[in-house]
Amino acid sequence: MPKPNTNNDFFTQVLEVVKLIPKGRITSYGAIAAYLGAKRSSRMVGWALNKSHNLTEKIPAHRVVNRNGLLTGKAHFSSIDEMQNRLENENITVVDNQVQHFQELFWDPSKALAL
Repeated sequence: MPKPNTNNDFFTQVLEVVKLIPKGRITSYGAIAAYLGAKRSSRMVGWALNKSHNLTEKIPAHRVVNRNGLLTGKAHFSSIDEMQNRLENENITVVDNQVQHFQELFWDPSKALAL
């Protein structure tokens, strides 16, 4: 799959990639940033996801964690447990705010969406 339309702004591109993360898989802010050609912009990916909570379209932001599998974005959900609950509903185990079996569940957009 080609990279998202470059006419869109960065936040829109982030959301388009996040919508492609398969159920039961996770990725990282940095992996999305790298895929979009902005390797050092993982924080901007987080900001885009934070803004996504105000959209009517459901964005699976709960599937994006930090590079160590930590639920660093959990404070931006409607409750402190929502991110973990949504992951666990997809059979992803979370212990002490960290995704277990991170490498096995990791979805790399640069590989999955390669031409």
